[in-house]
Amino acid sequence: MQNTITGQNIDITDPLRDYVNEKMERIQRHFDHVTNTNVVLHVEKTRHLAEATINAKGAQLHANAEGADMYAAIDSLADKLDRQVLKLKEKSADHHQRDGVQHKHSTL
Repeated sequence: MQNTITGQNIDITDPLRDYVNEKMERIQRHFDHVTNTNVVLHVEKTRHLAEATINAKGAQLHANAEGADMYAAIDSLADKLDRQVLKLKEKSADHHQRDGVQHKHSTL
């Protein structure tokens, strides 16, 4: 998976970059079809914003988050993306299950 991290009105330091990469790896562990992730970090006066777009096979996920500091915004963003990925994975698993499952008929 390729991560692209950019900043608007903020310098992306190595610790910040490592933190984002660590959070995105957690998402990839839940869903291995992720091809690339684009993360943009913004600072507007006292607001710390993080947004990300994840491209995966057959889907594109997007989330925005705001926090008291940039690390809190990244945490919130990762949680939102994680929920979306798990929902997508569950939806995909349900779809495949219905295609191949033989239905049992009860006999009385």
